[in-house]
Amino acid sequence: MIERYSPDDPREWLSRARTNLALAKSALPDVHLEELCFNAHQAAEKAMKGVLIKRGQEFPYTHDLDRLLTLLSRVSSVPDVIWGARDLTPFAFGMRYPSRMTVSEQEYTRLVATADAVLHWAEGIILGAQA
Repeated sequence: MIERYSPDDPREWLSRARTNLALAKSALPDVHLEELCFNAHQAAEKAMKGVLIKRGQEFPYTHDLDRLLTLLSRVSSVPDVIWGARDLTPFAFGMRYPSRMTVSEQEYTRLVATADAVLHWAEGIILGAQA
């Protein structure tokens, strides 16, 4: 059973990010990769917002990961690999509905790995492994 926390607790944001990442990694034969990339985006976004909460930083309710990364860079050291999450921003809206854009297996793998890196980085900060 998943432990629940208050919405203002960064651990709840991590929990939600883990759920989205699990969905992003659940590549089934009949699922469009773009849909999975949407969940990768959501995982990265929620993990970032959890770090902002942990750092006492208010954040806008935006899906723009570049904007969130800029806020994060003011309150935390952001490794280069985490900045790669900017590539997930188009999946917040554009890929949720039918479009002409498709995602290759290679791109899907890269984007999910990026979301995974963001989540692990956030866990280190929120759960105390990093200052």
